[in-house]
Amino acid sequence: MEDCRPLGFLIGLPFALVALILALLGAVIWVLGTLLSCLCPCCICFAGLANFAVSLIKLPVRVIRWFIYQIPC
Repeated sequence: MEDCRPLGFLIGLPFALVALILALLGAVIWVLGTLLSCLCPCCICFAGLANFAVSLIKLPVRVIRWFIYQIPC
């Protein structure tokens, strides 16, 4: 890992923890959206809700990467 920037990681850590809470909420929404789309496949909005939840689940990783890349070497 040649471009390790620990300062960016440390600054972004509190924001990533908040994003982790949103990711847990996204996991619950994803499970509910998946179950509802299986029960009623004619409702396309549940699939969109599940896709939104997946983006919430990926949020902590994106936040940490953004903060790491904002700090110069």
